[in-house]
Amino acid sequence: MVTSSFLIPRVESLASSGIQSIPKEYVRPQEELTSIRDVFEEEKNVEGPQVPTIDLKEMESEDKAVREKCREELVKASKEWGVMHLVNHGISDDLIDRVKKAGQAFFDLPIEEKEKHANDQASGNVQGYGSKLANNASGQLEWEDYFFHLIFPEDKRDISIWPKTPSDYTEVTSEYARQLRSLATKILSVLSVGLGLEEGRLEKEVGGLEELLLQMKINYYPKCPQPDLALGVEAHSDISALTFILHNMVPGLQLLYEGKWITAKCVPNSIIMHIGDTVEILSNGKYKSIIHRGLVNKEKVRISWAVFCEPPKEKIILKPLAEIVTEAEPPLFPPRTFAQHIEHKLFRKTQDSLLPRKAN
Repeated sequence: MVTSSFLIPRVESLASSGIQSIPKEYVRPQEELTSIRDVFEEEKNVEGPQVPTIDLKEMESEDKAVREKCREELVKASKEWGVMHLVNHGISDDLIDRVKKAGQAFFDLPIEEKEKHANDQASGNVQGYGSKLANNASGQLEWEDYFFHLIFPEDKRDISIWPKTPSDYTEVTSEYARQLRSLATKILSVLSVGLGLEEGRLEKEVGGLEELLLQMKINYYPKCPQPDLALGVEAHSDISALTFILHNMVPGLQLLYEGKWITAKCVPNSIIMHIGDTVEILSNGKYKSIIHRGLVNKEKVRISWAVFCEPPKEKIILKPLAEIVTEAEPPLFPPRTFAQHIEHKLFRKTQDSLLPRKAN
């Protein structure tokens, strides 16, 4: 069904139109431009801190010492970075390859075919094919199109909006969702124990099997004629509990670590995992929800598959867990529902965009 979103210019159309300079609404503010550099050069940089790689192979080892070492590394990376490359995560290379091929095949369709799946953000229907609307005072846009849909639990999905082409899209995406949901349980279990809690505590706090929602956003970043002026995704932290990301081995993800932008390497057969705001709040800041952004380039299309594991919007009050709050470590976050947390972030972002810009 084609909706009013058809009127929204797609970044892919702009990119393929032959323009040499990008429209002004895609140009970042001056204070951001000083830190945007060539992503391929940035990825080669081996100096300084690097995003940790965590090997999950031994996470359920029968040898207690081996198992504990693996779990400690995961907890340490979650506290120090809040982002990591997961390898030996238990999801087969074949399934991941099929998920990527299915998403790529959808974005390879002509734009008029993709528009049949367009969302209608004006009416609150965010699922489907879309591009960012300017939602802040500066009218800033990002250099990406996307496809967004809820993929788990299965009884909450709306399969009618999922791509019909390629024909195996639903099959492979559904299987990936099931396996990722199992992985999320394992990760949350380790993070719970890392806080001195029972294994199932964090999972319960974010909604459990029935209520934790897995939302997939396939991000499509076309080639950009002026990549030093634009961003694929502006700087933000994820609102989710956990986020799992696949990509097509084109660099772009940057993390703000100790005040500097660090470019994530492309690690074969890995899944990138972020700790989101939800787990940061529950852990009272012990686990970090890191600020990150996406660079673009003029040579290669970048595609990423982000799955956000989100608690229900109204049913759960997010606040630091009572067991880890003390007089010495009082709560750093006020109690809010997930919906209120989203509103709070949007309000702060709007306020920030109204502030006068600093000239560099």
